[in-house]
Amino acid sequence: MEHIRKAFDAVATEYDAQREYIIPDMRNYYGAAIWAAETPTATPAILDIGAGTGLLSALILEKYPSATLTLLDISDKMLGVARERFSNRENVRFRAGDYSRVDLGGPYDLVCSALSIHHLVPEDKHRLFERVYLALSPGGLFVNADQAEGETPYFTERYREYWDEFLKSGPLTSSEHAEILRRRDTLDKNEKLSVQLRWLHEAGFSEVDVVYRNRTFIVTVARKENPEKQKSSEGWI
Repeated sequence: MEHIRKAFDAVATEYDAQREYIIPDMRNYYGAAIWAAETPTATPAILDIGAGTGLLSALILEKYPSATLTLLDISDKMLGVARERFSNRENVRFRAGDYSRVDLGGPYDLVCSALSIHHLVPEDKHRLFERVYLALSPGGLFVNADQAEGETPYFTERYREYWDEFLKSGPLTSSEHAEILRRRDTLDKNEKLSVQLRWLHEAGFSEVDVVYRNRTFIVTVARKENPEKQKSSEGWI
């Protein structure tokens, strides 16, 4: 993960400004993730995995201003931007570390992530889903706005062509464009959506679905069953 840390340390200051020119339909994409991040708790405990500059966390806090939010990321410089963003928030915590290895803590009512987990190799993705499940409270949700490979080489290529055309249509300079393609081609390790959904089920999540897809860009939601609520609804207690 050291190469990932260095890559994102290098782009920390311009990361947010480029997002809308890199991610097609970005507002609806993030909007779907925020819509999916639902909890009955007014003061939820939330973990943002691969939080970076805190872009997703900021939107989460608009929905849950009284949440206790932990931002976990491997890049100190990205978290430095997040610290400035949340300098007036006492309920926001920061942890620098490799989330594929460190203890996630918990329990959390929500675990969320945006555009980070696709950097992990398959076995680490699979293992992370299991660790997220264990870190959640019963009834908790895991919301992942990320990337997915096409189900066949044909669709993978079509999705890449779509993304390339979007990048070309924006105001990025040729050097910025080249750097984005370099990061994509060297750091991205996308997995098929069908495989990711299977891993979530195998991790133990009782309910799994997709609430958004725009070619490569997906938002999945997985819910950890609450046994006590299930008993109550069935009249066991």
